[in-house]
Amino acid sequence: MPPRKRPPANSRFQVRKPADPGVHLEPFLHYLEAECGMAVNTVSAYRSDIVQFLDWYRMQKPVPLSEVDLAFLSGYLQHLNRRKLAATTVSRHLVTLKLFFRYLVLEGVLAESVADLLNSPKLWKYLPKVLSPEKVNQLLAAPCRQDRYPLRDRAILAMMYATGCRVTEIVTLPLNSVKLTEGYARCVGKGNKERMVSLNPVAVAAVEAYLRHERPVLTRRNTTEQALFLNRGGKQLSRVMVWNIVKKNAARVGCSKEVSPHTLRHSFATHMMAGGAEIRALQELLGHANIRTTQIYTHVDHSRLKAVHQMYHPRG
Repeated sequence: MPPRKRPPANSRFQVRKPADPGVHLEPFLHYLEAECGMAVNTVSAYRSDIVQFLDWYRMQKPVPLSEVDLAFLSGYLQHLNRRKLAATTVSRHLVTLKLFFRYLVLEGVLAESVADLLNSPKLWKYLPKVLSPEKVNQLLAAPCRQDRYPLRDRAILAMMYATGCRVTEIVTLPLNSVKLTEGYARCVGKGNKERMVSLNPVAVAAVEAYLRHERPVLTRRNTTEQALFLNRGGKQLSRVMVWNIVKKNAARVGCSKEVSPHTLRHSFATHMMAGGAEIRALQELLGHANIRTTQIYTHVDHSRLKAVHQMYHPRG
């Protein structure tokens, strides 16, 4: 949580007890965005989680926030489990709930956060699905003449694989942040943190072709848009549209239906590890705040570990 401290026990600040906790929703979201620096999409996800909690709260026997106890909140977790949500989804709801109650403590609405006593569900470690380098090459070549803007679609796919950027980072990438001659781009990730990512020759060539032949056509209706990738109206491409582009071209080359824009990010990271990239460098390239998030890729690259074992073990 951000730096503000809980009021001391002897503070003259009095705990407030409003009738409906919903009055704290908008201030809480503003707090996340303004003071915590969270991205718009993250704040939107927190809004959805809190709205679901408030809807359930109002359906229960009316209880003042100050009287909410562990049993009451445990009932909400049971409600989520009855909906047969994945453990990761329940865990996310719990994180949101804890942040909300900690905020109420910081604001003096509650004396303490009972939500902190809740235990997160145990999560199985899962290995992300990745594409082989050969399948990635097929995917990058999949956009064809029957598409409305094949050069744009190819440039998007090439940029995502070359940089490992999240889909939001790709659609919000400004044109003036891409330096093709120097071979890098500056993107803004989670928490409005800026980082520099490298562009390989394939991505540079794909973006150059798009800028030369298709983007001028797209900007005829909107000459002021600064985003690199545009829709047919000349506006910034949406995340859903990028998702559709990836799905359509993945189906063409026989990929699983589970392939998504994030699959290219996973593939980028896995192939980087296979090529010998240091985990700290990979963390910076991916924009991970915690290296534990990056460490998942050390479990994916079994081929590299096997090669190291064969090279250095006396009986390898």
